Amino acid sequence: MMTETKTGTGTCLCGAISFTAQNMKNRIGACHCNMCRKWGGSAFMEVDCGPDVKFEGEEKLSVFNSSEWAERCFCAVCGSHLFYRLKESQDHMIPVGLFDEDHDLVFDHQVFVDEKPDYYQFANKTEDLTGAELFAKFAPPE
Repeated sequence: MMTETKTGTGTCLCGAISFTAQNMKNRIGACHCNMCRKWGGSAFMEVDCGPDVKFEGEEKLSVFNSSEWAERCFCAVCGSHLFYRLKESQDHMIPVGLFDEDHDLVFDHQVFVDEKPDYYQFANKTEDLTGAELFAKFAPPE
């Protein structure tokens, strides 16, 4: 499937923070890692929006430094999860439910399937990667 991009907009639950993603991809991914499930209560359903994301209400952004390579952000007013961001590239993975429009999106990949609990299973046919496979695919060359 060809990955397309478009401009996407959205807000947190209370509307204190809004965003515009200039290069929102049309692919939805799910992360089943223990950290994402602890952060949101279940799989993290996200859209890769790259580094070009602008926020209004930035003073209400609260950032949590969750690992050496990534940080997570939420609204300090309502607690909505706003993004998972890779520190080096500044790529933003934004929860799909925050977007104003979600048509033309395709759920096509899952990561950390080796950490997914047995109590749920998505029916969609997707590319599935374990944590080790994900790191091998995106690790910088030595």
